[in-house]
Amino acid sequence: MAKVSFLGLGVMGYPMAGHLLKKGGHDVTVYNRTPAKAAQWVKEYGGKSAATPKEAAQGADFVLMCVGNDDDVRSVAFGDNGSLAGLKKGAILIDHTTASAVVARELHAEAKKRGVGFVDAPVSGGQAGAINGQLGIMCGGEQADYDKAQPVLAIYAKMCVLIGAPGAGQLTKMVNQVAIVGLQQGLAEALNFGMRAGLDMEKVVSVISKGAAQSWQMDNRWKTMVEGKFEGFGFAADWMRKDLNIALAEAKKNGSHMPVTALIEQYFGRVSAAGHGRWDNTAIMSLLKN
Repeated sequence: MAKVSFLGLGVMGYPMAGHLLKKGGHDVTVYNRTPAKAAQWVKEYGGKSAATPKEAAQGADFVLMCVGNDDDVRSVAFGDNGSLAGLKKGAILIDHTTASAVVARELHAEAKKRGVGFVDAPVSGGQAGAINGQLGIMCGGEQADYDKAQPVLAIYAKMCVLIGAPGAGQLTKMVNQVAIVGLQQGLAEALNFGMRAGLDMEKVVSVISKGAAQSWQMDNRWKTMVEGKFEGFGFAADWMRKDLNIALAEAKKNGSHMPVTALIEQYFGRVSAAGHGRWDNTAIMSLLKN
């Protein structure tokens, strides 16, 4: 049993922190920007809550973060009340946030100064993966830090891999998101085409999903896309747009040409402008149906 803290109890962090206590048997303290959410978690799972990231980190062997973006990461990690201010030497800081490689490298550098290990560890698998403890975790960091963190990450991982140096986990998540939206746009156009052609889409998908067109997106999202149901599940369109902008900014640095990704980012902007930014990211289908 380790002393573990989890910072950020959103749709992903809430169940992930629960697995650390219930499945992993660890002593878990949580922090959330909205204290009521932390109190709700404690009531449901047990454990403790803390008033600040620093307080949550004090005495912890591992501190895990899962917040919104680069600015959120910096707000909970740095400063007098940040997690780094409370961590003891030899502890490991793990960031599950989908953020930039830049902030991952900042965290690694500052953690190293303090004798603290750091792993950037963004996840894939969505809310269902978090609830079921079946996440893909892509990590960046030093081998020794990863080796310490891996048994903790394994509690809710379907697959956990050290990709490379600090920031490599975040870069891999960018690859993941770019690949997903390309599939989603292609699937949306294909389904819309089939519907306008008057085809029975259940029969269509039953055939094409057994061939080269098959994908996770097709298997899990074709029906809701055809039915125009985008609320109450999945990964929000605004979140995907945020992730794509991180990837596009990185692409400018490394010279990658991503015209399709740039176009799809604009489509997500149209979904958001229509007031549907919290819909599932397959809501790009709505632009075609309308």
